[in-house]
Amino acid sequence: MGGTVSSTFSRRAVFFDAFKYSIPVLLGYVTLGAAFGLSVSQAGYPWWLALLMSAWIFTGAGQFVALGLFAAGTTLWQACLILFVVSIRHAAYGLSMLKRFRGSGAFKPYLIFTLSDETFALLSSLPETSEASPDDPDGERKRRLFMVFLSGLDQSYWLLGTVIGAVAGALIPFEMKGVSFALTALFVVLMIEQVKTAKKPGVFVVSAAAALLGVFLLPGSLSILVALAGAFLLIVLCETCAGLAGKKTG
Repeated sequence: MGGTVSSTFSRRAVFFDAFKYSIPVLLGYVTLGAAFGLSVSQAGYPWWLALLMSAWIFTGAGQFVALGLFAAGTTLWQACLILFVVSIRHAAYGLSMLKRFRGSGAFKPYLIFTLSDETFALLSSLPETSEASPDDPDGERKRRLFMVFLSGLDQSYWLLGTVIGAVAGALIPFEMKGVSFALTALFVVLMIEQVKTAKKPGVFVVSAAAALLGVFLLPGSLSILVALAGAFLLIVLCETCAGLAGKKTG
């Protein structure tokens, strides 16, 4: 957490620490959620459907895809299969969060449910555990509460943006051109934060190379999956080689 949680254990203090940490997501999610709400309204659906989808699906890109599938009259099984492929990257996210979510108790299902791309980017920069010390005996409890607050805040930003966009789209005409770039901008901001926190530029270079190869060499439906698998394997290989080289040097 890198000092983001106050030394004195207070739920209010942890909440405000989580809020400050989530500000990049706030700026992106309100904008992008509004774009989704506008899309729902312009497709002719009631505003409450946008809110319902954001509350119960909460997949970001998957919600935009689902909206297009509704409009195209896709069958339920086809829609499920397409959304499964679109969201399969979350399986990799979940595996990397096993240690961080350990001991979360009743909050664990909610942490899993709200693990969006942006929430993962923030949570993955936190330590896997926070050992108790004489100076901070409640460190682990604060870490778990911080994760819950952060996840809840991120979803609330998306819900807020969705309602704003859906209601605005129902009341006034709106031009959608260029709004979708908010997602790209949000990912860039979060990537910069990750680079500064992790201090391992090689990981990001390898991931970018794998993503570019996936986009240029494979169809869109496969590029994300292959890029994720390729980046994972290359990073594991690089880390293994670096570890072996370190042992030989030592």
